[in-house]
Amino acid sequence: MLLVAFVQWWYGPGWQDTAGRVFTRVRETYLTFSVPILIPTMFAPWRRIITYPGRSMGEKFRAVIDNLVSRAVGFVVRLFALITALLIMSGYLIFGGILLVIWPIVPLLGPALIVGGLL
Repeated sequence: MLLVAFVQWWYGPGWQDTAGRVFTRVRETYLTFSVPILIPTMFAPWRRIITYPGRSMGEKFRAVIDNLVSRAVGFVVRLFALITALLIMSGYLIFGGILLVIWPIVPLLGPALIVGGLL
């Protein structure tokens, strides 16, 4: 009776729950890295560091350079965050996909190893 309940759970709700957990991890990573916010703000200044131009030409030139550097730093940091998020989400999808593919085989491994050990 217990064996039948286990098999019913393993090939039904257990498999579905595992798939749901894989996609939940991908979604949590997506939201943890704030991907919906990072993409539209790729060229925004880093930490809102903005230099306002003064009256002279030298001060205006310095403000342009400072603002370009701030935007470049913001771009690089956001790009690395997006790449890291993509790598982690890809890892979850790859390993989760492998897990879902071998999920039906796992219960059969126990008896197969016992029989293989007896031979």
